Amino acid sequence: MSALSDRGIGDEADLRSLFGQSTAVYASFTGPTHVLETLNDAFGGSVAQEGAETGVALVDAVPELAGQGVVELLDEVYATGEARTVRDTRIVLGSAPHEREAFFDLTCEPRRDATGEVTGVRVIGVEVTQVKHAQRLMAEHRALLEQIARDAPLTDVLDGMARCIEQLVPQELFVSVLLADPDGLHLRHGAAPSLPDFYNEAIDGIATGEGVGSCGTAAHRREPVVVADIGTDPFWDDFRDLAVRAGVAACWSTPILARDGALLGTFALYHPEPRVPQDTDLALIEVFTGTAALAIERHRGEQANRAAEARAEAALAELAKAVEAERELRADAEKRAAEAAELAAKMRVAAATHAQAPRPEKCQLGGKAGCAEAAEIKVADSWGDAAWGCAVHVEEALIHVRSIFIASEELGGLAAYLNR
Repeated sequence: MSALSDRGIGDEADLRSLFGQSTAVYASFTGPTHVLETLNDAFGGSVAQEGAETGVALVDAVPELAGQGVVELLDEVYATGEARTVRDTRIVLGSAPHEREAFFDLTCEPRRDATGEVTGVRVIGVEVTQVKHAQRLMAEHRALLEQIARDAPLTDVLDGMARCIEQLVPQELFVSVLLADPDGLHLRHGAAPSLPDFYNEAIDGIATGEGVGSCGTAAHRREPVVVADIGTDPFWDDFRDLAVRAGVAACWSTPILARDGALLGTFALYHPEPRVPQDTDLALIEVFTGTAALAIERHRGEQANRAAEARAEAALAELAKAVEAERELRADAEKRAAEAAELAAKMRVAAATHAQAPRPEKCQLGGKAGCAEAAEIKVADSWGDAAWGCAVHVEEALIHVRSIFIASEELGGLAAYLNR
């Protein structure tokens, strides 16, 4: 306040006029109980919640300030006569369920009379709640980007994003992210940690189309859809009872689009009371819709890569099976060829042996009675036994003994018989 005094602004009316035209908060108090003497609209709207009256002690006008450090700060300045400046002072204002967290940079200076005696305290400050919330949101946003870069599960990223927004935004709201099917015709549950389970289950799989709530319409139009009052908007005719049960009265939905314009899903903010978005809300939606798009697109890319890798591995496995089958067939064919060659060699040896055996003079097939006919034809069986016989006995043997075959070289021989 010394700088203001140097500029010739000294009385309370001038100070009130100056700060009443700015976003800064200003109030002056008198006496040890800090009776509110003057205040600007900003102080009344942010600190006193428009309920403070002059001539009333601060703790009586704003009871929730007790024990939060502000009254204690005024006590210290009043007692010591020394100015104090504090930054990022956190104050919880209002009462449940409408209480809110606020942050202020405050400068408290003593007020003195003509003799220099401290008669009160004046407070000048700036509410930095939005700045603090923006800093927190950006910090959380960076953390989300790091999660995405580390390929964290999509459900974790989206759920964390929703909780971050719900915790840091001053107004009560609920965040919902729906994911588009590959054909873009239906929306599936992605994340909505604060909406009731029955609500999430009911809208899981809703169609995209004109008039299908805020999200179905936004997905269909590929543009934001703001429904300020679910109770009267025709887009919610089919879902109004569901919304009432869930305790939501407004829904602003924005399509989540890929870089090529493909539909990835929707990002929605629900509110328990009817309301329209402010500039800060629109900025918030823009930032986190982009974050959701990045996470979903990266997730889909990873899924596509894993699917391609799986297909490649399956193709390699099938190729390996085919190669192994071909190897087994080749080995079997080589084995059969070796066995055939071995059998052919044995047959050649057997045929040569039978061919070289001397021919007897008489038929050997006459049995016990014998046969005096001349031996004309040589026969053999599959066990390698051979005999010579006359034409009659050879014919009988061929008819009645199935394993018998003609082994004479001039009639085709053993090899000719086996290869017939």
